[in-house]
Parts: sequence; structure tokens; C-alpha cells
Amino acid sequence: MKLSKIYGIHSVQSALDYSPKKIHKAWTDSQRQDKRLTQLVEDLLDLGIEPEKTDRKKLDRFAEGNNHQGIVIEVEMPEELSESDLKDAIATLPGMPLFLVLDNVQDPHNFGACLRTADATGVDGVIVTKDNATGITPTVCKVASGAAETVPVYQVTNLSRTLRWLKDQGIWVMGAAGEATQTAYQTDFTMPLALVVGAEGKGLRRLTREQCDILVKLPMQGRVESLNLSVATGVLLYETVRQRLLTA
Repeated sequence: MKLSKIYGIHSVQSALDYSPKKIHKAWTDSQRQDKRLTQLVEDLLDLGIEPEKTDRKKLDRFAEGNNHQGIVIEVEMPEELSESDLKDAIATLPGMPLFLVLDNVQDPHNFGACLRTADATGVDGVIVTKDNATGITPTVCKVASGAAETVPVYQVTNLSRTLRWLKDQGIWVMGAAGEATQTAYQTDFTMPLALVVGAEGKGLRRLTREQCDILVKLPMQGRVESLNLSVATGVLLYETVRQRLLTA
């Protein structure tokens, strides 16, 4: 069991909404009293957790100098699942599969944003690399706003091998790449799909790209060459949703 501290009104509220049983301790600013903080304290008391009133310096230390808004909690972090768990999930998955694959994504803010969009678009799971990538951290949980608890995250050792296995299960592997010849709006997303997005500033690794059945890009009308990866992921996932709703 991995315990970490998260902080801030919104993050604590998400923990109360999605994983209240995983909250172990809480601390609040003894000098701060406002409606939102008072409500959180009441919710924690209802769970049998009495927050310890402390000074701002201690909260600053817990939050590593970030804005904690007067509250810090200690929670049991969501666990990353394994390749074996992924295989079990696919064997019992109803409907048309949709997975998001992140190839060596290291920015926890981008990872958290991708999880949040994955939840919103009904993604069945997010597949990440075990090495050279961020796992589920307090920052990821904060940005994900509860999605780290609701979207399964599968860590795999060899992404190329996993993508090859997904194809053997009848799942198409689609990679996002600026050098692609077709855009997302010229592509059919209405099939069992694993959408692969590469790391910040690097894109897909060669072996990852070679496993893709299809490469797609987003049309860029301005001067910038690419979008932030979490923004691009959101556009692609919602295009998937749009097409599937039209054919439902």
C-alpha cells in the first residue's frame, strides 16, 4: 500500500467523492475558516477522520510549497495494474474496446489531463510504459480530478510486444504522428481501437510506430507544429466518440 499526501480544496473533494475509504489522515490550517473548508472537515468527520489542526508552515511542507488552500490529506494511492490484468480485462470486455496508450509520457500534468479525458470519453483503460514514464503520483491525481480512481491504468514492460498482442486480439492500433499522410477526420474510428500517443516533444518511438496499423495527424492551420499531447489526445478521443455515436 502506497500512501501519499494530496492537497487543495478540489483535490480533497475528489478524494471524498471517489475514494473516501482510502483517506487515512487529514490536516487543516488552524487559522483558516471558510465555507468550503468547513464543509470538507464535516465530510471527513462523517468518515470518522478528525483533521489535525496545525500551522501553515507544516501544511506548506506537506504540499512542498504548493497552494494547499488550508487542507492536506494522506490517501492510499490508486494502484497501477499489470499486463496480466490487461489480458483478463480484454477477455471479459463488453462492447467495442477503446484503449489509450501513452508511449513514455513523463509529465504528470499531461498524464493527469489524459486520465480525465479518458474518463469523460469512456476509455476502457490507459496503457503506459513501466520505465521512463510517470506513474500515478499525487500531482497526477490532482490534475485527474478523480479519474485516477475510475480509469484502469495498466503498466507494461514491453510496449511493442503489448501492441502486437492487442492486434492479435482484433484491436486496431492507431498512432498519432505529425508525419502521417491522413488526418483524424479522414479516418474511421468505429472499430476496436488502441489509440497511441507519444511523449512530449518526442512523439512515438520507432518500435512503437512500427506496430501501428494506422498513423493519423491533426490538421494544423497555424504556425505551431503540434499541440500539447493532452490536448491532442482529447481531440482524438472525442473524434472517436463522435464517430461511434453516429453509427450507434
